[in-house]
Amino acid sequence: MSGWDALVEAKIAEAQRAGAFDDLPGAGRPLELDDDRLVPEDVRMAHRILRNAGFVPPEIEARREAADLRQLIAATTEDPEKRRALARLALLEARLDARGAAAPRTSGYYAALLARFDRAG
Repeated sequence: MSGWDALVEAKIAEAQRAGAFDDLPGAGRPLELDDDRLVPEDVRMAHRILRNAGFVPPEIEARREAADLRQLIAATTEDPEKRRALARLALLEARLDARGAAAPRTSGYYAALLARFDRAG
């Protein structure tokens, strides 16, 4: 433990003894943490900052749009509208592929997500 860490720990212990942490809002209740355990650790902070600022990473927005287009394609019988949706979907998938974000099914993140849903269901 570095000198700085020891100093911080000492200040926290002193504040605890003085009762500085007594009667805090939410005392005795579980913390409401965002469940981002499945987000890779190296991008977790960036995702949290973006989410708190109201922004969504571009690949997430593209995946949402692709999911919407797939639903539209499945529900649409009108040929021109379906062709436009298929063309837009192909473009989105090509962009995601170019960024290296197109195949989440092959990543450990996707496998962990599926396992979690299997446990929850």
